[in-house]
Amino acid sequence: MRAGTDAPPRLVDFGLDRAQTERVFAAFDEDYHISRYFHFSRATGTAYTINGFDHTHVSIDADIQSIL
Repeated sequence: MRAGTDAPPRLVDFGLDRAQTERVFAAFDEDYHISRYFHFSRATGTAYTINGFDHTHVSIDADIQSIL
């Protein structure tokens, strides 16, 4: 999360171009073991299409460390 806010990180803040952002996060979303830790949402901001749905933010559960 960004400092001073309860909002999840914006996808644009990962610093990837549109194609990379959509490809990388689509791969995470398609992987059963990883996807359950990713929670996409749509709010104000630049939207990216992840597997057919537009999203602007993603939160990642800290529990993902258990599979890394």
